[in-house]
Amino acid sequence: WQVNFDTKWGGPEKVVFETLQDWSLSADERIKYYSGKALYTKTFDLIKSLQKGQLLFIDLGIVKDIASVKLNGKDLGTVWTTPWMLEITNDIKPTANLLEIEVINQWPNRLIGDVALPVEKRLTNTNIVFKKTDKLLPSGLLGPVILQVGY
Repeated sequence: WQVNFDTKWGGPEKVVFETLQDWSLSADERIKYYSGKALYTKTFDLIKSLQKGQLLFIDLGIVKDIASVKLNGKDLGTVWTTPWMLEITNDIKPTANLLEIEVINQWPNRLIGDVALPVEKRLTNTNIVFKKTDKLLPSGLLGPVILQVGY
């Protein structure tokens, strides 16, 4: 997975995730304390043909917290709760499918990360109080992302 974070909000710009992961567990503090949008992209081929009457869905697994999905440039919609699934029957091709998933997490991780920084280096300014020892929220596309056949 190629993942693009917003550098204006402290993200590392482009990174590659060999497997999907929780941002809050990252060794990279730019990811660990990131709050905002990140764009996941991946190209894939359809392994089997669909039978007549079958529907195909993309199941995002677990998303923390909201995801907007495009397949081959078509906006498929936004999901914010289980099941994090969208139908893709009419939008998938046999090969070279471009999947784009924009994920937005919640703000606390950035606020917790900022507490440990000098005031002039902080990216946020709020009256919401966090401690640097507060638990980070799970964030990102946790997956697994799979295709499911239905009827």
